[in-house]
Formats: sequence, structure tokens, C-alpha cells
Amino acid sequence: MSRDDSNPLIATAHSFFSNRWSSAATLVVAGALQTLTFSPFHFWWFGPVSMLLILLATLPLPAKKLFFAGLLTGLGLFGSGASWVYISISEFGNTPIPVAVLLTVAFVAVLALFPALAFWFWGKLAKGSAVRRLILFPAIWILGDWLRGWLLTGFPWLYLGTAHTDGPLAGLAPMVGVHGITFLIAASSAAIFATGWLISRQRHTSAGIVAVAALIPWLAAPALNRVDWTDISTKPISVAAMQGNIPQQIKWDPEFLKDQIVAYLGMTESYWDTDLILWPETAIPIPQDQAGKIIDHIKENLGEESTLITGIPWYGFSERAGGFTYHNSITAIGNGEGIYHKQKLVPFGEYVPLEGVLRGLIGFFDLPMSSFTQGPENQAPLIANGTKVMPFICYEVAYPDFLARNAVNSDLLLTISNDGWFGDSVGPLQHLQIARMRALETGRYMIRGTNNGVTAIIDHKGQIASRIPQFERAVLTGEVFTASGNTPYMMTASWPVLTLALILIVFVRERVIPKS
Repeated sequence: MSRDDSNPLIATAHSFFSNRWSSAATLVVAGALQTLTFSPFHFWWFGPVSMLLILLATLPLPAKKLFFAGLLTGLGLFGSGASWVYISISEFGNTPIPVAVLLTVAFVAVLALFPALAFWFWGKLAKGSAVRRLILFPAIWILGDWLRGWLLTGFPWLYLGTAHTDGPLAGLAPMVGVHGITFLIAASSAAIFATGWLISRQRHTSAGIVAVAALIPWLAAPALNRVDWTDISTKPISVAAMQGNIPQQIKWDPEFLKDQIVAYLGMTESYWDTDLILWPETAIPIPQDQAGKIIDHIKENLGEESTLITGIPWYGFSERAGGFTYHNSITAIGNGEGIYHKQKLVPFGEYVPLEGVLRGLIGFFDLPMSSFTQGPENQAPLIANGTKVMPFICYEVAYPDFLARNAVNSDLLLTISNDGWFGDSVGPLQHLQIARMRALETGRYMIRGTNNGVTAIIDHKGQIASRIPQFERAVLTGEVFTASGNTPYMMTASWPVLTLALILIVFVRERVIPKS
């Protein structure tokens, strides 16, 4: 693809984006625009705009500069969309402000390395061919996203496809998942760029074909959103979810233990006969082996057909850990059974990497209950009055393939969290939207219980059926419905789109598409 200086628009654009400062600023802004696609902003159309700006800024660059282009894009995205981690480090990690700022900058910089490495690989593969860059762009982007969600337990946050819980591509989620939607956004942006270039070269037929191909998913997805991939029961299950709004500063203080338990018992007083009662993550902030009297009291008050599901730490012997250990767990009490141990632990929040080196250096490395052990794979769902409820704790709901695999053949999804760590930031709102995408991908209702918001009931289309405000002590009541059957995405996870990306990388090589 060569530049056409006879076209004033093309020539002006090339001149602007060839300037290193304007190009750098464009990449940072493009990354930041993606944050505006997510909750609470919901400007999903900034996704294609962001991708198009990235292409405009990177296509004139030599391959050796693409690493820095990816780094700048990542700094814009994660600096605007994930810097809420500062609140956890500073306010609740007892870390001095300068150190908290430094750790937040380091966190953002490490995340920015993923698009940087992806763009470096992009340059190595495409070399000087703009055509190859356009074709490879969606493949490179999606592989960078996938790697970020997998390496070192992963950070599966801010995937661009998540914005389409409220966008026109929502109907594709049960088929291709969030990575598939992201791939289509990137491919559409590359097609828009290619269409403009073809028109400037008077190749109108080719331009029309590319434009139509790019539009097909956007036109088909709204119709697909009306398809029910799972069978939804007509028999309602009544739900009462307690949002205790316990201040994070006293959450693990033994002096306030009784007050917390009394608060949740008091909130539940009028709802003991509800089918499913939900308390949030670590609502009982002592290990299960020490909470016998509390559990017995709950059992005595529950209705015969009622189940209470609560977050509670577990302590005992674990063959996996080779000794006695703690798990961040959730258990069913009453007319139900089962206990689930969290599998995807949050670094530093639930375990400390390089613990022998980092423990004691600063307060952030000594957070309460930061010595949990990872739970085993393939755990059975909880049973609540015969209903198979697949639970996920906090961060786990952000892993699309992990959730889809574990949700197979379940009747209902449930997630508990304590987003008090992130204060009044966009973090909890992004977390809610991520949960909505998981419900949409699996075609299942999801109950979300949190300590201070956002507690919500999400339907099988990823829409919020009911919710209660953040930072209030309140009870959410409503109804959910079980689902049978599995969506196509649950059966394949992200492997089809990842395979397509690898096929593009293997076959779009210089010997197939020469530089000229």
C-alpha cells in the first residue's frame, strides 16, 4: 500500500501522523479512548475510532518503532482505565503516597508492555508492508489480549469487546465471546482504513466489497441478539442479596467481627424464607472452622426450602498445598450443599509473589488475608434446593474462557466480591460490566453480591434486571430463572478466534503478500 500524494486528504493525514510528537499523542489518546467505551461511560463507538487512530498513527512508522507505539497505546489505555489500583495501594494498603504512585506507575507500565510486545511482533511479521499490517492487525491485537489474560495469572481487564454489553455486537457474544467481538472491532477498523485507501486509488469495486464485508457482523449481530441459545425456565427463584457496606478499614478487625455478623443477620431477618439468600465475599470474616455457632444460627432460622450462600474463608489440610492452608471460599448453608475454593487469586491481594522477599517491605505487601492458596480445578457447583449454582469469587468473573468452561451444564451463575478495595472509582463499575458480559456469553442469569456495590441481578442477555446503589447498606430482592443447554461459546471458548489469528500470522507472510 503506497501513499497517494495526489489525494490532499491522504497527503495531509500522512504528514500529520508521520510527525513523531503528533503520532505519539494520537496513540496515547487512542488508548485512553478505549476506557470511555466501558462503564460508566458506555461510548462503545469509541472502540472503532480508537483502532482507526492507532492504524493511522502506526502505518507510516517503520517496523522498529512499533514497540514504542504499542507501549504508548498501553499507557493511554491502562493509565486511564486501570489506575484505580492506586486506591488499594494507598488508602487500604497503608502505603506512603510517593510509594503508592510509584507502584501504580509500575503496574500501568507492566501492563503496557503487552501491547508493546504485540506491536513489536506485528512489525517483525509485516515488515514494511502496510497491506500485511492491516490484515495482521486484528490477529496481533487479540493475541496480545489473550497473553495479558494468561501470563502470570493474567489481568483479563479492559477487553474492548466488553463494551458491547451495550453495543450492537452483543448478539455475537454467545457465539464468539469477548475476544471474538474484539477481533471483529479491530478487523472492521482495518477494513475502514482499507476502504478509504481503495477509494482514493479509484478502486471502487474493491472498496465496496471490503466495506460490505466489514458491515455484515454489525448488521447481523442485532438480529442474533434475539436468539435464545439456552432454554430459560419459567419458574422463578426468589433472591435476596445483602449489601452490608462494611468499611474496608474495619473488615478484618477482630473488634468489629460481632458488629459485622449482627449487621448481616439483621438484614436477613425478613428474608429467611427466600429461595436463595446471598451474602458477599468474606461476609463472615473468620475461617469456617471457627464459625460453627454462626452457621448453626443461620441453619436454625432458614426456611425449609431456603439456601444461604456466603463468602467465608476456609482453613484446613490441603493435599494440593501439602499442609494446612487458607482458601478464599464460598459455601452453601441450609437446603443446599457444597463449598467452592477460589481458583484465580489476585496477586498481592490474596497471595504475594516472591513472598519471602516482599513480605514486610511496605504495608501493601502485608494486606489482611493475603496468604490464600489456589483452589483445585474442576470443582462442582453449589446446590441450592436442587439448582446447580456455579459460583465465582471476585476477580474470577473477569476470565472469559475460565468462566465458560466452569459454567457448562450449570443452571445459574453467581459471583461475590468485595469491591470496597477500589473506593469511589470506575473499577467496581467496570467489574459489573465484565460480569454482564459473562452472563451474555453463557446465556445464564447471574446474581452478583458485593460488600458495597454494585449488587445486581443480571439476566441471560447481560442486562441488569435490578440493582441497588453503591455505598449503601441495602437488600436487593428479585427473581432469577435457571437455564439449560450451553451456548456455542461455552463449548469452544476462544479457540476458534485464536486459531483464526494464528492462521493469519502463518499465512500472511512476505512470500504470500509482497511489500509492493
